[in-house]
Formats: sequence, structure tokens, C-alpha cells
Amino acid sequence: MKLVDVILISLAAAFLIMGIHQVITVSFGKAYWLIMLSTMLLFIYLYRKKK
Repeated sequence: MKLVDVILISLAAAFLIMGIHQVITVSFGKAYWLIMLSTMLLFIYLYRKKK
């Protein structure tokens, strides 16, 4: 596993945790971008892993 892959999966997990926290405290509408950013980073990681 390369450093870029570790950074991608770590950022995806961090943004997911922040998004869940925002959903609980504020609302889903304001946390949507965090959850989508997390999903995008996860898809990029999976794409790189499959390559």
C-alpha cells in the first residue's frame, strides 16, 4: 500500500466521522458535502487499488 492510498483512506474516514457528527448535531443538509467528499475519496481509493 502506497502513501497516497493511506492518505486517501485516512481522509475518507476522517471526513465520514466529521459528516456523521454534523448530521447528529446540525442536519443532513449541512453535512451532505462532507459525506459526499468522503464517498468520493473512497471511490478514488478503490479505483486506484483496482488498477
